[in-house]
Amino acid sequence: MAEGLFWCAALLLLHTYFFYPLLLCAMDGVAQAFQSIRFMRTGSNRRREPQAGPLPSVSLVVAAYNEASCIQQKLQNSFALKYPEDRFEVLIGSDGSSDGTDELVRQCPDPRVRLSPAPRAGKTTVLNRCIPMAQGDIIVLSDANTMIEPGAIEALVRHFEDPEVGAVCGKLRLYNPTKQDYEESAYWSYESFIKFYEGKRGAVVGANGGLYAIRRTLFTQLPPSTIVDDFVIPLRILEKGYKVVYEAGAVAHEETTEDYGKEFGRRARIAAGNFQSLKMVPGLLLPTAGFPAFAFWSHKLLRWCAPALMAVALLANLFLMDSLFYQFTLFFQALFYALAYLGKAGVLKGTGRRIASIAYYFVTMNLAIVVGFWRFLRNAQKAAWDRTARASS
Repeated sequence: MAEGLFWCAALLLLHTYFFYPLLLCAMDGVAQAFQSIRFMRTGSNRRREPQAGPLPSVSLVVAAYNEASCIQQKLQNSFALKYPEDRFEVLIGSDGSSDGTDELVRQCPDPRVRLSPAPRAGKTTVLNRCIPMAQGDIIVLSDANTMIEPGAIEALVRHFEDPEVGAVCGKLRLYNPTKQDYEESAYWSYESFIKFYEGKRGAVVGANGGLYAIRRTLFTQLPPSTIVDDFVIPLRILEKGYKVVYEAGAVAHEETTEDYGKEFGRRARIAAGNFQSLKMVPGLLLPTAGFPAFAFWSHKLLRWCAPALMAVALLANLFLMDSLFYQFTLFFQALFYALAYLGKAGVLKGTGRRIASIAYYFVTMNLAIVVGFWRFLRNAQKAAWDRTARASS
């Protein structure tokens, strides 16, 4: 039984972190090969030619809570976007800001900017209020501290020429002004890689809250208690049978935090919201949903089970010490956790320090899942979010 538990846990961990990304690459390779064969046989173009039709109207919706330090920069960034002025508006939904955010938005002379203030109730309530009042056919959602590159909006909305596309996820680049190499950067690149290949199959599981777009008609009101709206909104669209794709050319930049305690709290909050989301998209749990269900289980559900799987693999390994092979597997597990501890202590240098930091990041990320699950069970995670401190703040 111990051996069975060990291999079950190990293979599920390997699947969610390694086999699933490799499978996505293999599936894309097969699809490309079949497209090449069809092209050789029929001469039909492998790629859909881009349309040159008129661009749809767009509303950039930003939920803001006490963002006085960056809201003017956000507005300036929005005006610099390359999109027809008569088809673009910026809608700022203030969630009870008390630091002068509302006043700064009101001072903006550009008629394309609208402010929707209301008492503090959480980001989900802001979106439930602002998206229906938006005038654009396409809603682009972004955060106040996320700066969007000029051509990103057009790159996003061009995908909606395909009537089967319901949402488009942009590429969010994280940066730290005081640390060139930091732990989240490697993991975020890995996640973006997965989203890229999921997008080729029209099944990106969740969006980057800093930049994604949806059809306004596909938005449905969320329960006010929803914690991770940027996860639930695209999943609901995917559940309806629409494609959720990824656009690597739609780039936005967001600064990370130096406060590791707050970063851990943010991860725990997201984890609690992830577990909460299961009851909101029940259709994606069923095999009848096809590849989107497979992606949801492989990319998300097994990740959320990773702390339990890691514990099972370690405990089961302790009962298998009569085998040299399992002595090695226990040694490597112990080495990994020792590296995580050294990553926390910061005593290593060079490459060793970076490897240890990644191990520490991985362990703390999974500890945050445990904390988030406990908050979910106790219904202790509030929907209203706190502004995350940034390195330059």
